[in-house]
Amino acid sequence: MVPSEFTSSEMETGKVSLPELGKMLKVQTEEKTGFLKKMIYVGTPVATITLIELLIFGGRLKEASIAYTLLLLSLSYSIAVMKKPEIRKIYQAILLLTIFRLVNFSMPIFFEKNLYSFIFIYVPMAIPIILATVHQKVRYERKRDTLKRMWIYLPLSVLAGLILGQVEYILIGARELISDLSSTNLLILIIVMVFIVGLIEELIFRSILQTSLEKFLGSAWGIFLSSLLFGIMHSTYGTPYEIVYTFFLGGFLGYLFYRTRSIPLVVMIHGSINVFLFGIIPHTGPIFGLI
Repeated sequence: MVPSEFTSSEMETGKVSLPELGKMLKVQTEEKTGFLKKMIYVGTPVATITLIELLIFGGRLKEASIAYTLLLLSLSYSIAVMKKPEIRKIYQAILLLTIFRLVNFSMPIFFEKNLYSFIFIYVPMAIPIILATVHQKVRYERKRDTLKRMWIYLPLSVLAGLILGQVEYILIGARELISDLSSTNLLILIIVMVFIVGLIEELIFRSILQTSLEKFLGSAWGIFLSSLLFGIMHSTYGTPYEIVYTFFLGGFLGYLFYRTRSIPLVVMIHGSINVFLFGIIPHTGPIFGLI
């Protein structure tokens, strides 16, 4: 039974008539029904991606690639025929995830996964991301405010990257992507991990996906669902610990973006984590060799 906002004393004294009570209950029912419809619109593609990523987790890449192709076609058709612009924006954001995964699958099987492979996987995503960002009119922190706070953002990003990178390394034991810690290798690693990998992923998951979900379902659901997909799409590491960890990491980054609307902040944190995870820690050991 739907609880009424009116007390029994108000009913007894005649302050609320039965027609008014009926209207109130009808409004509450319509609100709950509307939210359920929204969850169906969003939950269907989210559940589909989850199931496909479970195929990847189980090593069934051929079936996963076919499923993602079908999802790509379904989302494209839905965007074309859907009348509600807010749903089209969400499907557009989820469409980026399917394109990203298919681009990942399209890399030749003989192409060894190294630092430069990230360039071939992530750079092609720049064009659809720019188009989606312009179309969705995402609101960011003002540039001058970002510059004023950079003295806070930069050290915070490095510290967060150090701590969170240590935790993630303990969980998955990542392989180094640079041969040594020379200044040249570190510079290349920073450029790739911050300005390519971190930027592309944060634009997809936080800027476009989370923002569109927030407008449709509210901030809490927006952060939760975008973080869920962020975690699920790390299934390629083959460990449930990485999925759970990146889910909570996505929630942390999502909350920071919600509070600040600063894409540079979350990009720098994300990139710093990867720099420590794939570069510094594998060469020095956890906590710089202290354990």
